[in-house]
Amino acid sequence: MATALLDGTFAVVTGAASKRGLGKATAQLFADHGATVAILDLEASAAIDAAADLGSQHLGMACNVTDLESVRKVVDELVTRWGQIDILVNNAGITQPLKILDIAPENYDAVLDVNLRGTLYCSQAVIPHMRARQSGKIINMSSVSAQRGGGIFGGPHYSAAKAGVLGLTKAMARELAPDNVRVNAICPGFIATDITAGMLTPDKLEEIKAGIPMGRAGTASDVAGCALFLASDLSAYVTGSEVDVNGGSLIH
Repeated sequence: MATALLDGTFAVVTGAASKRGLGKATAQLFADHGATVAILDLEASAAIDAAADLGSQHLGMACNVTDLESVRKVVDELVTRWGQIDILVNNAGITQPLKILDIAPENYDAVLDVNLRGTLYCSQAVIPHMRARQSGKIINMSSVSAQRGGGIFGGPHYSAAKAGVLGLTKAMARELAPDNVRVNAICPGFIATDITAGMLTPDKLEEIKAGIPMGRAGTASDVAGCALFLASDLSAYVTGSEVDVNGGSLIH
């Protein structure tokens, strides 16, 4: 590799224990580029195993992103251990394929809590530290579903949550820019992951690909590459943006 873009940095990636997920691919690419990474997930054992795949210096920790105290505790522990957190990737999220009239209160609460409240809480936990150092990058995972009003699998409450992530990203970017903390969002289109694989028939996959000008599903590494750009100094003047990673399926 010609240049390690994240040498000497410390990164936190939430919801990154799933082997073929966006978070794990992002954590791996960050590690490949010299970052020391903490993988946070609901189950400690899964997070520890995922971190071990990256190398011995990386950490896996249990964290419930919907519980502010849990998030603060983990972030404080990492700052104590590392001395700094340079990058936060708010990747933890869930989806449910429900129609508008089928969204029960508990469905709404679950999807909004993990996707939107979790992004807020994790950001709130790292911001004081980043402000004190006058340096930091926060990357939030939104979705094409937020932009086009529904995706392949996510219900309207998922679209609402991911649209909320976009609004939160832009407001945080505006507020934190004077402190040299950059905040950006990524909007993946259809990405082949463990979550999507379980819901697809071969015919459905062909139908989806027909709607993508690039003619293929995205991969987790397609999204990770964009996260690397936003986490590195290559994007030094980029904040408040929503970056589309969708193969041209939504051009706007």
